[in-house]
Amino acid sequence: MIKVTYIHPDGSEETVEGREGDSVMSTALAQGVDGIVAECGGSMMCATCHCHVDPDWTDRTGARKDGEEDMLESAASPVDEFSRLSCQIKLTPELDGLRVRLPEEQV
Repeated sequence: MIKVTYIHPDGSEETVEGREGDSVMSTALAQGVDGIVAECGGSMMCATCHCHVDPDWTDRTGARKDGEEDMLESAASPVDEFSRLSCQIKLTPELDGLRVRLPEEQV
């Protein structure tokens, strides 16, 4: 299992375990993490799974996928260089311990 820590806007942290190949978004939904809405279910048709990857992890999560930049333009919360759609980050053993910050709002 791969651990992911979700940091809520109030600073509280929630660490859960996900399976290799699952997305950061689907892991949050499966484990009941608040703050990821995922209206489109992970098909990259919305930005309601927006997160900010901890700067120490950006090299391991990789660059934004094709079309991700366009979707992030519609995010309800501010986007920065660490913004990603959590549906596009697939868990791998190299991401064990990943930390992502959740925005104030998703919709």
